[in-house]
Amino acid sequence: MNFKRFFAVFKARNIEFFRDKSSLGWNLMFPVLLLVGFSFIFSGDGRSAYKVGIIEVTPSKTIQITTQVTTQLNFFKDIRFIDYIHYDAIDVAKSKLSRHTLDLVIEPSTRRYWVNEQSANSYLVEKIFNTQLDGFTRLLTTGEKIRYVDWVLPGILGMNMMFSCLFGVGYVIVRYRKNAVLKRLKATPLSAFEFVSAQLLSRLFIVMFMSAVVYSGCNLLFNFFMLGSYFDLIIIGMLGAFCLISLGLLVASRSKSEELIGGLLNLTSWPMMMLSGVWFSLEGAPPALKSFADFLPLTHLVAGARKVITEGATLSDISYHVTSLVIMSIIFLSLGAYFFSWNTER
Repeated sequence: MNFKRFFAVFKARNIEFFRDKSSLGWNLMFPVLLLVGFSFIFSGDGRSAYKVGIIEVTPSKTIQITTQVTTQLNFFKDIRFIDYIHYDAIDVAKSKLSRHTLDLVIEPSTRRYWVNEQSANSYLVEKIFNTQLDGFTRLLTTGEKIRYVDWVLPGILGMNMMFSCLFGVGYVIVRYRKNAVLKRLKATPLSAFEFVSAQLLSRLFIVMFMSAVVYSGCNLLFNFFMLGSYFDLIIIGMLGAFCLISLGLLVASRSKSEELIGGLLNLTSWPMMMLSGVWFSLEGAPPALKSFADFLPLTHLVAGARKVITEGATLSDISYHVTSLVIMSIIFLSLGAYFFSWNTER
């Protein structure tokens, strides 16, 4: 690999991007406008339904559920517009209650329930269930308030990174191929590996730089909630961006039709935007939907970043998301390199 040729392509791609004022402005303004809009629209918690966590009974429980408790639970579940989410571990449910992800936690086997007195939703759900909680022990948990704009921040930044990675790489390569730029580059000593590597690292640099600028600027305005390490956040962001860029390279590996690549990129991006937890939590979603979401790179990027920001998770705590992104990156990059063509139409 000739680093002089590599750096020449890397530098040229960066200059090309920053000279395109419309693309630069869109990457800066789009996430900012979304954040500003959602901060006003969802001035409260941002959820239209309440969520109640129910601790499952395991064989190790020594206290059995009585008929009265069973009747009470059935009454709970008959109330509409409330999501009931089952947990095996009480600590997980209490942590989510303290972070305002849940509004009430009930453990039927021990006849206990937890509320968060700092949460308006928790107060209201307790009032709804008030008559049915007779005989239960009331316990408290507290936690710093997380606004909806804090919760949705990783999703918006992740979505912006997704579009920048997929369309920034896919359209550029297809345009190069359509205009015979790749054909000319093929006649030079530049190898396909050098070209693809330069494109990948250039887009990675651009995406991380723009995301850092957007986050820093918006943080001055909104004072975002942050429990974890910025280093861990950068690492999960780089892994997610790398994976999405590799996916963009794979999608654009052979096509030279801008209309086709537009459809393929939309087909790739829209499921991720809707099913990766960008706008709403997948807690309580059907298992099949959550299984499908696990195959989407944006799911692991958003979930990992959200845990770092709102729960103070470390890289070891989000190792599942880190490993998933690494494996997907290897698969996408290997297939993209295998199918890559300088001038052949799909």
